[in-house]
Amino acid sequence: MEPAVSGQIWVFGDLRSRQLLDASLNVLTKAADLAAKTGDHVALFMLTPGEKSLAAIAEDDACALEGPVDEKAFAWGADAVYYFENERFATPTPHLFADALNPIFKQRRPRLVAFPLTDFGRELAARTAAAARAGLIADCVELLPGKDGSVVGLCPAWGGEIMSEITFAPGYGMGFATVHSHGAGIEKEATGSGQVIHEAVEDLPEQKAIRLLSSQWSPPTGADLESADTVVVGGAGLGSMENFGLVRQLAAALSGQVGATRPPVLNHWVAEDRLIGQTGKTVRPDLLISVGTSGAAQYTAGITEAKTVVAINRDSAAPIFQLADIGVAADAPTFLPLLISRVRQAVMRRLADDRCADEADSLGKSGFGAKLKALREAQGWSQEQLAEATGQTPDFVAGVENGEFSPPVAFILRLANAYGVDPGTFLRDEEKTQILDQRTRAYVKRTRNYSYQTLTSGAENDHLRAFMVTIEPHHDHKPVAYKHEGEEFIFVMEGDLEFTLGSKVHILKPGESIHFHSNIPHKLKSLSAEVTRCLVILYTL
Repeated sequence: MEPAVSGQIWVFGDLRSRQLLDASLNVLTKAADLAAKTGDHVALFMLTPGEKSLAAIAEDDACALEGPVDEKAFAWGADAVYYFENERFATPTPHLFADALNPIFKQRRPRLVAFPLTDFGRELAARTAAAARAGLIADCVELLPGKDGSVVGLCPAWGGEIMSEITFAPGYGMGFATVHSHGAGIEKEATGSGQVIHEAVEDLPEQKAIRLLSSQWSPPTGADLESADTVVVGGAGLGSMENFGLVRQLAAALSGQVGATRPPVLNHWVAEDRLIGQTGKTVRPDLLISVGTSGAAQYTAGITEAKTVVAINRDSAAPIFQLADIGVAADAPTFLPLLISRVRQAVMRRLADDRCADEADSLGKSGFGAKLKALREAQGWSQEQLAEATGQTPDFVAGVENGEFSPPVAFILRLANAYGVDPGTFLRDEEKTQILDQRTRAYVKRTRNYSYQTLTSGAENDHLRAFMVTIEPHHDHKPVAYKHEGEEFIFVMEGDLEFTLGSKVHILKPGESIHFHSNIPHKLKSLSAEVTRCLVILYTL
C-alpha cells in the first residue's frame, strides 16, 4: 500500500522565460479551479539558483520576468509558493531537476503534481513519475474532480476527435500530470497572499554525462499567430513533416503565420505554440487557409472568427468544407506547390507595381518598402542575406525598405530570382517586348562577331543560348554585352583563361568552369600562346 498523500496540488513553475512562467501560471489556475472543488491546497514550486538571482534568470528584455513571482502566483490562485534553491539550478536541465525533486516528492507526498505541457515539462514529469512509481496522465486539457475525491484528466484522443477521461488507479496515492496551458478561464485576484518558503537543496548528484555548451534566447512568436492577418493551418492530411513544409512555404509566400491542428503537434512537425483550436489558440485573420484538416470541432472552435476561410482537402465530404468560404477538393501535396508558385508570382507582380507607383509619387514613400520588408522577414532573410542574393549592399536594402528611394528594375529581377520566380511571369507585355528586343539584338550581334560560334541556331528568342568563344593568344576578349541581366556559365575547353569578375581575378585551366550572375562586370583574357576556347552558356531574361 502506498504511503498516504497530503491534501496538496503542486504546479511546476518554469522560470526560464516570462512566456514559460505565464504557461505555468495558466496551469496553476486550472489546479486552483480543481482545488476549489476538492478542498486541496495549491502550491507553485520552482527551482532557482538563489533568491537574489531570481529576476536575472531571463536575460533578454522580451523574456525577462516582471515583478515578484510569488505575487503573481497568489493572484493566480496559489496558497503557497516554494523556492527550492541550489546554485546549479542556474542551468536548468530535466535530469538535474528530477534528481533534486525526487526526494522532495517522496517526503512531502503531494496528491497531484502538474507540469505545463512543454518539452521540458513532459520530460521532467516522466522522470519524476517513474522515480516515484506513480501514474502520469499526459496532455490534459482540464483537471476535474472524480468520484471519491479522485482526480480526472480530460485528454484529447483519436487526433482530437474525442475527449477521454483518465484517472489514476485506486490506492496509488500520488499522481502526476502534464497540462495544457491554454484555455485557463479562472478569474485572477487583484491581490493575494500565502506562504513563501525558501528551502536549500543539498547533496545533488554529479552530472557528468550532459553539460551545457551554449544557449541563446529565441524571440517569442506565439503572439504573432493570434494577431496575424493571414494564417495557414496544416493538419493530419498532409501525412508527413516534409509535406507540412509546404504549409510553411505558403505562409512565407503570403507573409503569414503557420498554424496546426493537434496531430502535427503530436508528431513534432511543428511547435506546441502553433496549435489552434479549443485546446490551443483562437485566431481572427482576414484570410485563413486550412490544409489537410478534417474540420473536427476541437479545431474549428479556434477559427470561427476568421473573415475568409479557404479549405484544401482531398475528401470532398470533409466537415471543414461546411465552414469554408472557398473549398478546393485536391491532394494537398500536389496542389500546394502550384498554389505557392502562383502566390509568389502575384507577390512579385504587386512589388513591381508598387515600385512604379513609388516613382510616380513625388514623395517616393509608398508601399514597396514595407512590402519588401514583410516579404524578407516572412522568408527568414536578414538584410545582409537579401543584399547578397540581389547583388546589393545591406545599406541599399535598408534604404529601399525605409522608403528613401525606389530601386532599379534590375533589383526587382534579381529579387525574383532569389524568391524562386521566373521574372518573365510578372512582367507586363510592354516590358517583355522591350527585354525580348534587347535579347534578340544581343544575340544577333554575337552571331555576327567572329569570336562567337553559335551552338543554338535560331535561339534569338530563347532564354537559354550556347556559344563557343575563341580568344586570340595573350589577348583580351572583346565582349558584345559586357553587362546584362541573367546568369552565365563558362567552361574552358582549350588554353588558360584569366577571368575577372568584378574586382576578383580567377585563373581557369582546361576542364574548369565558373558560374556567375551576368550583371556583375566581367572580362575574359587568354593567357596561352595558343588560342583559348570556352563554352559559354547564357541564361538571360
